[in-house]
Amino acid sequence: MNLDEFAFFNRQLAEMLRSGLPLEGALRQLAATLRDGRLREEIQQLEADLARGTPLPEALTRRRFPDLFVRLVRLGTAGHDLPGLLTLLADYYQRRHALATRLQALVFYPATVLVAASALSLFFVWFHHVILAGAARELLGDELGTLPTALGGWFPPLCLAGLGGLALVLALVPASRRWLRWKLPGFREANLAQLAAALHLLLARGSPLDDALALAAELEGASPAGRDLARWRQRLAAGEGRPAEFAAGSRAFPRLFVWLISQAGSNLADGLHRAAELYQGRARHRIEMLLHAGLPVAVLCLGVLILAQLTSTLSVLIRLINQLGGVE
Repeated sequence: MNLDEFAFFNRQLAEMLRSGLPLEGALRQLAATLRDGRLREEIQQLEADLARGTPLPEALTRRRFPDLFVRLVRLGTAGHDLPGLLTLLADYYQRRHALATRLQALVFYPATVLVAASALSLFFVWFHHVILAGAARELLGDELGTLPTALGGWFPPLCLAGLGGLALVLALVPASRRWLRWKLPGFREANLAQLAAALHLLLARGSPLDDALALAAELEGASPAGRDLARWRQRLAAGEGRPAEFAAGSRAFPRLFVWLISQAGSNLADGLHRAAELYQGRARHRIEMLLHAGLPVAVLCLGVLILAQLTSTLSVLIRLINQLGGVE
C-alpha cells in the first residue's frame, strides 16, 4: 500500500468528518480520487459494508488495512474522536513514507552502480575473449593468450556477480531482511522511530501497555525487536512495571532509547514520543551521510576494479598492435 497516498487518505477523511460530512459519503468521495488501486478497492468495500449497516470496528476487520490503523480507528471510534486520531495517523504514515523514500534511495543508487559496473566488466571480458582473441587468430594465426593479470580476466565480473547475488539473497530472504533492518545504520534508527511512534499513538489513545506491546511484537514478528518486545511483555506480567525494569538488557533497543522512555515516569507515551522524534532525526542524518559519503566510496571502489580491468585489456590491445606492426 502506498504510504503517501494512505497518509493523504487519512488527512482528507479527518477534514471531511470535521466539516460534518457522513463517514460513508466521505469514503465514497475519497475513493474516487485515489490512484492506488488496492487502497481504492479496500475503501470502496469498506463504504459498502458501512452502507449495509455493519459497525465500523467490524467492517474494518474484513478489510486489508494495516493492523495499527485498524486498532487505532477502533480506539478513536470508542473515544468519539475519529477525526483527531486520523490526523495523527496521517502524520505517522507521512513520516514513514518520508523515511522509506530515503531508504529506497540508499538502496537504489548502489544497486544501480553495481549493475552498471557488472555490465561494463562483462563487456571488457567479451572484448578480450571475442574481439581481441579473434583478431589475433585471424591476423597472426596464433592465440592471443590469457590476460596478463587476474584482474583482467573473470575475477572482476565474478566478484561483482557475487556481491549482487549476496545482496539479492539478503533482500529476498525474510529472516535476513528482518536482521538487516535492525543492524544497518539508518535502517535501525528508522525502525526505532517508527516503532516508538506506533507505541506512542496506541498509548496516547488509551490502549493498555500490554495490548500495545502485543500488537508491536506481532508486527515485528521474529525480528530482534519482536523478541525484545515479547520479553517486555513477560516481565510486565511478572510485575516489573517500570520501563527501566522491563526494558533492561534489550538487544534491539539501545540504552538511550530505554533511558528516554524511563525518564517519562508514568507518562510512557510522552517518553515514546520523544524517542520517536530523536530517532527520526538520527535516521535522516545517517541516511544523508550514507548517501553523500558511502555512495561515492562505493563508486570509487568499483571504479578502481573496472580501471584495473580496463588497463589490463588495453595492455593486451597494445601488444596485439605491436605484433601486427612487427615491433615484437
